Amino acid sequence: MSIRIGIFGYGNLGRGVEQAITQNPDMELAAVFTRRAPETLKIATPGVPVLSADDAEAMKDTIDVMVICGGSATDLPVQTPALAKLFNVVDSFDTHAKIPQHFEAADAAAKEGGKVAVISAGWDPGMFSLNRLYGNVILPEGKDYTFWGRGVSQGHSDAIRRVEGVQDARQYTVPVPEALEAVRKGENPDLTTRQKHTRECFVVAKPGADLARIEEEIKTMPNYFADYDTTVTFISQEELDRDHSGIPHGGFVIRSGKTGGGASHIIEYRLQLESNPQFTSAVLAACARAAYRMNAEGASGCKTLFDIPPAMLSMEDGASLRKRLL
Repeated sequence: MSIRIGIFGYGNLGRGVEQAITQNPDMELAAVFTRRAPETLKIATPGVPVLSADDAEAMKDTIDVMVICGGSATDLPVQTPALAKLFNVVDSFDTHAKIPQHFEAADAAAKEGGKVAVISAGWDPGMFSLNRLYGNVILPEGKDYTFWGRGVSQGHSDAIRRVEGVQDARQYTVPVPEALEAVRKGENPDLTTRQKHTRECFVVAKPGADLARIEEEIKTMPNYFADYDTTVTFISQEELDRDHSGIPHGGFVIRSGKTGGGASHIIEYRLQLESNPQFTSAVLAACARAAYRMNAEGASGCKTLFDIPPAMLSMEDGASLRKRLL
């Protein structure tokens, strides 16, 4: 039987999940939910209903996993706990400082509903988180370094678009080259947040908007820009569409440390992503499979990638995985 997937929100991430389902033959798209007028939304999969977000509860018996594709700034803190009472859910919540709070809310809701909620699934948090964990357990004496970019951050771009007077925006996270090089050389520098990355914001303002206020609000936004050297460049919608239409991203996780005999080691994991939302969506799809399987075995509550046995993410059985990948 196919795992019946619902998509809650149909922006870049929602479309990516729809595409990811086509690569996973054990899944099928059951419905798409939107806050827009459903009749105005055209999806790629024929014959699948597009429903109002308000109608989600009526589908609780026909959807196995709801993949929630809202933004981390304001959507997911509300949507994930609400939907986790009704469905197994997966989200990509990526405000690192608020993950413990989000986990507690999702955990309480999922346990109330007897469901599994997988949060913060993607590449960071997500795949990078796993590699930080592996680095720490292998090299307990050492330092962690994570560099993001150069690439578009969907969460940070969304946060800018929520600023009053902003029509559209793209935000690029850029590693400081000297800092990355020092880490790769094994110098183990002590780096502040500001020393590791800069942030470049390209913003389309609405007509008549106060540009100085918008720039100040962006640069002082906690958890997003306040701790970084941030540049804000105002451009036209035409320039944004022409020069910043792609959503690439990636980065590096590096663990530098010593083993018990005193030898030095560097572990480096790299991602180079042509499409941030498509890659994130692929992770969400794998986690949807795991959420479904874990719940079928009686689990409930909130989980992260730390809590999911790797084999549960795969379509293959244990024998196949051991033969092909171990």
